[in-house]
Amino acid sequence: MAREHSPYEVEIIVVINRCTDQTEKIAREHGAKIVYEDARNLSIIRNAGLKIATGEIMMTVDADSILHPMTFCDVAEKLGSRIYVGGGCLLVPERYSLGIIASIMMLFPYLAKYRISLGAFWFSRKAYEAIGGFNPHFVTIEDVDFGVRLKQYGKSIGKKFGTLYRSKLTTSCRKFDQYGDWHMVKNPNFLKRVFKGNDQKTGDDYWYEPRR
Repeated sequence: MAREHSPYEVEIIVVINRCTDQTEKIAREHGAKIVYEDARNLSIIRNAGLKIATGEIMMTVDADSILHPMTFCDVAEKLGSRIYVGGGCLLVPERYSLGIIASIMMLFPYLAKYRISLGAFWFSRKAYEAIGGFNPHFVTIEDVDFGVRLKQYGKSIGKKFGTLYRSKLTTSCRKFDQYGDWHMVKNPNFLKRVFKGNDQKTGDDYWYEPRR
């Protein structure tokens, strides 16, 4: 949908990370470029796709998220204004429940600390190269680290970190479907382990080892 509404040429790159489903088949049917990367590290996975990107405007998004139809138009407008170095999106779940709302509230103290938006990052190639891409030291919260460094880089060159509010990103609730809507509330130490950034076991258990 987002590509169909964009007046610009859009290059789609899908990184295949030990998938056992039809991801690659579906991606190829839609004309996406394919990259294989088996690392249990989202920084390495994201960098693998960005490495072969050819455009000057770049964007990352998880496979289980849905872009708003106006996303690419809004990104081009914001970067074209020369006010923004890049940014993220307003992130909304595909469904709500009391457990999911409670989990979102638990995330607030962490995200308020960094004051960045997440979900789908958009930035120029120059900015990506200037901050060195995603840091492979992080096996979790690599997106938070990237957003913080992108924001800092923007500040150093007199530009802002932006958020796409109109073209919000809808994200899958598959982890809540898998573990239960209250699993974060019942396991309060889970977020502490995630925000350490380098806990490979937590990353493996939650992201890298479940059936893909």
